Amino acid sequence: MELFENFDFSRKDKKKPLADRVRPKTLEEFFGQTHILGEGKILKVLLEKKEIPSMIFWGPSGVGKTTLGWLIGKYLELPFFSVSAVNIGIKEVKEIIQKAKLKKIVLFVDEFHRFNKLQQDTFLPFVERGDIILIGATTENPSFEIITPLLSRMRVINLNPLSKEDLIKIIKRAISEDDELKKIPARIEEDTIAELATLADGDARRALNLLEVCFSMIKSAKRDTPHVINHEVLQEAYQKKIALYDKKGDMHYDLISALHKSMRGSDPDAALYWLARMIEGGEDPLYIARRMVRFASEDVGNADPNALIIAMAAKEAFEFIGPPEGYLALAQACIYLCLCEKSNAIYKAYGAAVRDAKKLPDYSVPMHIRNAPTRLMEDMGYGKNYLYPHDFKDAIVDQEYFPEELKGRRYYFPTDRGFERKLKDFMEKVKEAKKRNPQDR
Repeated sequence: MELFENFDFSRKDKKKPLADRVRPKTLEEFFGQTHILGEGKILKVLLEKKEIPSMIFWGPSGVGKTTLGWLIGKYLELPFFSVSAVNIGIKEVKEIIQKAKLKKIVLFVDEFHRFNKLQQDTFLPFVERGDIILIGATTENPSFEIITPLLSRMRVINLNPLSKEDLIKIIKRAISEDDELKKIPARIEEDTIAELATLADGDARRALNLLEVCFSMIKSAKRDTPHVINHEVLQEAYQKKIALYDKKGDMHYDLISALHKSMRGSDPDAALYWLARMIEGGEDPLYIARRMVRFASEDVGNADPNALIIAMAAKEAFEFIGPPEGYLALAQACIYLCLCEKSNAIYKAYGAAVRDAKKLPDYSVPMHIRNAPTRLMEDMGYGKNYLYPHDFKDAIVDQEYFPEELKGRRYYFPTDRGFERKLKDFMEKVKEAKKRNPQDR
């Protein structure tokens, strides 16, 4: 194919990889990105009006950036040219634009961030005059990688990793529609399709490449009887052990239970093993992070207040840097949670308070601790005789905060472990201080 040839993704070419052979030819065949292609969403509306501006497609690999660019050219009935900044220079880009002469084109530039600032400047006059619809695709943050003058003239469209459900649809469509796959006597198990979608990690190209390898392995077996593509075949194609894991099944609950109980039992080695099992099995790392945050309050609590801070930091760190480096933040939090002092006093205290809130009457808030934002409420006695603790020694004063019916109730019983010992000592200090004369200021 010559450099200046308008790409036609609909043509049949046996030498093309599966991902290209089954590339969607219409928006109806395009799965995912409903946040921009759903009814009433920005890209769908722009396509319907045929008012497409120059754009930056920002998102990870294999989520449909090139396909969307081609579909835009098709729906606008304009020539579509696709190039990559990795292997083409600005001179060649100018030649493409000049070759189009007076006809408007859609110019898709993959890895657009690879062009330096001077090279990006070259596009400015063409975009400003509307000679081309420039679509730059990038996996990097446009705010840092695209020059400001271009950004001000282009709309940034964010593309998300594909969901497992979208990938399953893409895989099934390829199996049912690709002529080359249909020639191979093989069928693929439903569970294996779900596994494959998990392994693809939001990348349709990765999913289809792996699917094609699976079918190629069956084809090389040279048998006329249908073969089954199952977990073992997929594992061989992937060339890596694939954990048998169902995120909605018993194993999901068994492994998270094992992780939680290992952390509660202060065994970092066992906890790391279960953590690795879940991650390698395809569990959502943020689900694990959420469980750690829960653990920090439920099983550590005020015995070590840093536990909650570290669990939240691990969650934010993973969101910031992603896999695989982000897994280390989860491992760090996991080890810390294992080896800090434990207390379930908060868990028990809140549970007891909830039981009372549910079963007891809705007792009135004592008048002296009610807020009195208006003169009327003040005249009615709201806030009357309230004792402001900071006016007293050690900011402690003998004053009732419970409804009269619950006077003397206790929920929180701190342990003698870790920081909670200090809280327990303070509670004793408060108890003793309240015995003082309220006028002792």
